[in-house]
Amino acid sequence: MRVLLTGAAGFIGARVQQKLVDAGHDVVAIDVMLPAAHGVGAVVPENVRLVDVRDADALDSVLRGIDVVCHQAAVVGAGVNAQDAPAYASHNDLGTAVLLAAMDRAGCRRLVLASSMVVYGEGRYRGAVEVGVRRPEDLANGMFEHRDPDSNEVLSWEPVPENAPMRPRSLYAAAKVAQENYAAAWAAVTGSGVTALRYHNVYGPDMPRDTPYSGVAAIFRSALEAGEPPQVFEDGRQARDFVHVSDIAAANLAAVEFAHTGFVPLNIASGRPITIGAVASALAAARGGPEPVITGRYRPGDVRHIVASPDQAHRILGFTARVDPLDGLAEFAYAPLRAVAGAGAPVA
Repeated sequence: MRVLLTGAAGFIGARVQQKLVDAGHDVVAIDVMLPAAHGVGAVVPENVRLVDVRDADALDSVLRGIDVVCHQAAVVGAGVNAQDAPAYASHNDLGTAVLLAAMDRAGCRRLVLASSMVVYGEGRYRGAVEVGVRRPEDLANGMFEHRDPDSNEVLSWEPVPENAPMRPRSLYAAAKVAQENYAAAWAAVTGSGVTALRYHNVYGPDMPRDTPYSGVAAIFRSALEAGEPPQVFEDGRQARDFVHVSDIAAANLAAVEFAHTGFVPLNIASGRPITIGAVASALAAARGGPEPVITGRYRPGDVRHIVASPDQAHRILGFTARVDPLDGLAEFAYAPLRAVAGAGAPVA
């Protein structure tokens, strides 16, 4: 198949491109090369065209003859402050809307969308108890778990399914919800097929380093490389699912080859939960220390637990993550990282 891949020069996009090419697909790769993601003055890779997904005319050109679009392009990270909102709305929301309109003009009816676990906000808790933002007095007293609003008992988490409500807690999350909503509406209006891959915590070689938008695994790794202990917030028992970038690429390949109509969201996760403290400890052990420091510090709006059920991705795509997080993190401890000189989200 002929595949248009957006965000192709990025950490995830580059791995997806290689996976698609290795599988025999004809890939048209584009990227806008944002300094926040690639550094100031970054060179466009030879196999990537410099195209902004907000440029309708450019999209009309590259979409000719395309069978499926694999949309990885996005401003990523949680959104460090409210001033980042225009960048998320412009690149993620508007960019996706412009792309969908161009796909309609080109008669391209299949989209694989890079979404994220952040659309859920908090994860799922046993008994289907709905939770909100944790109580300030609990956080100040070192009580980081959610409590049942009726009994006051500590709640335990369970894997979140794809039909869980979407309750974004960050600017990035709000943008990902918007992307999914635009894509779902487009699929309904045009009779097209959208597979929304909700990535959980992605890590692996060539991950960006030393920016406030980097993932926590890269931040811990950078601290260790500098001879400093990883700083773990709260009590380190926050549950997450860490999925290797090679598995993310495999999920995208499976989704590109999955023909359907309608909107299908899928959790893309390892299925092997791990705590943030365990991530820091695994990286420290692989590098020979220093040991992580559990700081007790917290951010009031942070999500406590978010762990996925990958069962639906297995049933529909036949996808199962291959890399165990402990093995992958041990390898990641010495993997090359991407040096990014850009600071913060783009301004436009």
